[in-house]
Amino acid sequence: MIKKGFESKRENKLVCLKSDLVVVGGGLAGVCTAIVAARDGVKVVLVQDRPVLGGNASSEVRLWALGATSSMGNNNRWAREGGLINEILLENLKRNKDGNPLIFDTILLEKVYEEDNISLLLNTAVYETHKSDHNKIQSIVAFCSQNATTYEIKATFFCDSSGDGIVAFQAGASFRMGAESPDEFNEGFAPDIEDYGNLLGHSLYFYTKDLGKPVEYKAPSFAIDNADELPRIRNYRLNEHGCNLWWVEYGGRLDTIHQSEEIKFELWKVVYGIWDYVKNSGKYPESENLTLEWVGTIPGKRESRRFEGDYMLVQQDIVEQKDYYDRVAFGGWAMDLHPADGIYSQYNSCTQWHTKGVYSIPYRCYYSRDIDNLFLAGRIISASHVAFGSSRVMLTCAHGGQAVGKAVSICLKNKWTPRTLAKKDNIGKLQLALSRDGQSIPRLDIPDNKDLIQIATISSSSDLKIDQLKPCGEWKKLEFNMAQLLPLEANKKYCFKFKLKASNHTFVSITLKTSSNQKHFTPDIELESKKIPLKKGIQEISFSCEKKITIDSYVYICINQNKAVEIMQSDYRFPGVITLFQKETPAVSNYGKQEPPRGIGIDSFDFWTPEKMPGGKNIAITIVPPIQNFFSANVLNNNLRPTADGYSNVWQADLNDKNPELKIKWDLTQKIMSICLFFDCDFDNSLPSVLVSHPYAEIPFTVREYKIYNGKKIIYEKSNNHQAINRIIFDKPIITNELKVVLSKKEKKIPVSLYKISAYSEKQP
Repeated sequence: MIKKGFESKRENKLVCLKSDLVVVGGGLAGVCTAIVAARDGVKVVLVQDRPVLGGNASSEVRLWALGATSSMGNNNRWAREGGLINEILLENLKRNKDGNPLIFDTILLEKVYEEDNISLLLNTAVYETHKSDHNKIQSIVAFCSQNATTYEIKATFFCDSSGDGIVAFQAGASFRMGAESPDEFNEGFAPDIEDYGNLLGHSLYFYTKDLGKPVEYKAPSFAIDNADELPRIRNYRLNEHGCNLWWVEYGGRLDTIHQSEEIKFELWKVVYGIWDYVKNSGKYPESENLTLEWVGTIPGKRESRRFEGDYMLVQQDIVEQKDYYDRVAFGGWAMDLHPADGIYSQYNSCTQWHTKGVYSIPYRCYYSRDIDNLFLAGRIISASHVAFGSSRVMLTCAHGGQAVGKAVSICLKNKWTPRTLAKKDNIGKLQLALSRDGQSIPRLDIPDNKDLIQIATISSSSDLKIDQLKPCGEWKKLEFNMAQLLPLEANKKYCFKFKLKASNHTFVSITLKTSSNQKHFTPDIELESKKIPLKKGIQEISFSCEKKITIDSYVYICINQNKAVEIMQSDYRFPGVITLFQKETPAVSNYGKQEPPRGIGIDSFDFWTPEKMPGGKNIAITIVPPIQNFFSANVLNNNLRPTADGYSNVWQADLNDKNPELKIKWDLTQKIMSICLFFDCDFDNSLPSVLVSHPYAEIPFTVREYKIYNGKKIIYEKSNNHQAINRIIFDKPIITNELKVVLSKKEKKIPVSLYKISAYSEKQP
């Protein structure tokens, strides 16, 4: 029993903590920052003001996590983010392929829980920031509502990934809130503030459920009673729920920080009013058996403060895909701005302008220009309002968080400030460390002098040559323009043969296209074109190139739409080879062709997008000469996905090789403490985290089983692998001048493949 007499004042329980890094904010950016740092030996305190991790991706909000793939609706081929966030998405696919947001919560919590170097404080809100001098944070003070405890936490470095930037704000860091004028950065897409608005609003989602019997509904008194007058009510479709309701948005005319509760209550009014209209207006008779299963209690917040770093990302960086010396992450979502009036606006729900390819993000965007020990992660990084329209999405935020986590580790080891690491002589340390973690920084191939594989001789039991994509007996009607994307070699003339079926006498047009710039996969250059007559029935046609391919490049073999024609398909699939269609994806403002107004600094181009598996079968095609882009020597380079310069970058074994082998030989004996293998994980698949059901729990391209031999002795074996990156650390060094990796075939019609293998004399270089 505890019994206390009267006291004039009592203080909360106080717990004082000290760490290397404090991460404030447990969304995907904060989670990735914390885990990457912790895995490098950094002592981390992760402070999250909600009961779960994930922020907008959590079960409290239920927004799917997307990024550069833009839900597979743009031209960003093989663009899903790499490193830790990819590890998380692949784990979620394995255990949660139907997209249950509660399961995604547990996967994030497990990833954090398994790191001994992370102390996690949930339900804990920061309310004070203390500085040791004008430009340096000393500690933060936070309160946990669930255990009535106050925490004072000191650290060497702080990372604000809180969304609103509470620590950066209290520390006095320079920030912006709202849209810049078009003149400040010469951004043609900058909005008219008076008309379109200054900020993006919040969204609140709801789920419905069919109970199999009639369900009545009486709206609460606060619900709006004029939902039929909402301009966006036309967007509603029965059985749509969760983040498909992103257009239920409000608050862009208000202070999205200090009026956030007002915004939430207005969204509750709207949601319950919409449901009243659905249930009781008589216009949705199919809703009779539906009930509200869940309504969000906190909205998904899009925009508030953005803090200034030593560089500010702007529209031109995204459109032109500018590559700065300090690039450490990438984005590829459209520049996506919303009218400030949200659900009440007469404008379209959003205005999205895509770019031709992925853009890189400089490291200088990820720390404060004012505070010497403050990193920035998530949507608050240094970007203009227009650039923020792209960089704000969660997988882009997470990818940048990984760079911050690694940067903290390097700064600690070298006793550097974030700005010191940004120097041209130093930034390579961060880029190399991220490359080793599979970050895939665009257009950066940085040498790794500690990788013992780089001085080895590589040979394989077989290398794939593609002379044919064998027919599977299934026909595909040419309802849309269709293209086979292939990596072709320079100085060769190719001949392609297809099997077609025509319902009458007609013709088919075939065009070879490629990209004007090897930074992107948009086919904006026509190489040559032919119109080929067809007779009624099944026939084989040939397209022989008149000209040689001038440089190694990805080439689109485009077969134009003709609904009287069907083309034979192939169910063989290969990493680095894909079929695309010129059709619409309205959810991401893809209507087949992007045609922006003149003068806003945005490119016009055609969209060519894949179908989601198990769709998207290749075209059955014969290729002369065969494609030879898949040599074992590819495992020596640092690109872990196909690149727009025409390289698949992957070793693939012959399809008939049931147990392919890679042999690695050195002239001198080596001491090996760690090995890392990088498998194909279909980076063209967007893998949204929730709401969407996926056809497979594992990526079909990923090798499931393999063994590593030293001579005849097995030194490591793996079964049931589903991850892209396998890092092996040995208890004792392996002394050898030869290794052999034997991989088992998983899919009959998909070859065994490997992007890279590394070996080091240290456990963690």
